[in-house]
Amino acid sequence: MRLIQRAAIVVTAAVALLAPVAAMATAASASPATSTARAVTAAIRVTATIPVGSFPAGVAVNPRTNTIYVTNFDDASGTVSVIRGRTNTVRATIRVGRGPVEVAVNPRTNTIYVANEGDGTVSVIRGRTNTVRATIPVGGSPAAVAVNPRTNTIYVANGGDDTV
Repeated sequence: MRLIQRAAIVVTAAVALLAPVAAMATAASASPATSTARAVTAAIRVTATIPVGSFPAGVAVNPRTNTIYVTNFDDASGTVSVIRGRTNTVRATIRVGRGPVEVAVNPRTNTIYVANEGDGTVSVIRGRTNTVRATIPVGGSPAAVAVNPRTNTIYVANGGDDTV
């Protein structure tokens, strides 16, 4: 089996500058929609391309630590790439369950949750050490995961058995 290295692409949007530019373009133009669209397009650009594992599927950010987590769906044993946001470099690769598809972050606890579609589990990662601290069996084919940071409640959508 040949694994193909893929890349996560970082896109930056200059949101603070977007509104004034769009407003100026709208006021000066007979076609506000076209001018606004051009201003939006000009403000969004690719700032980095970062090599990660095979078939990156999900991405989540911890805004408190400026750390990005990318699931690598096709890696033989299933991995998550941990990217340092300040330098756009991979600082760790964590083995999780088979077929990791989605990832969610609780910034309050610095805990990362990964839905592993291939083995019906959710991996719980300790963000400070980048280690798996638990693997929780859930329903069939978990396809998405979300976390409520206030209550630290995790929600998992299981496509294999139509449950959450």
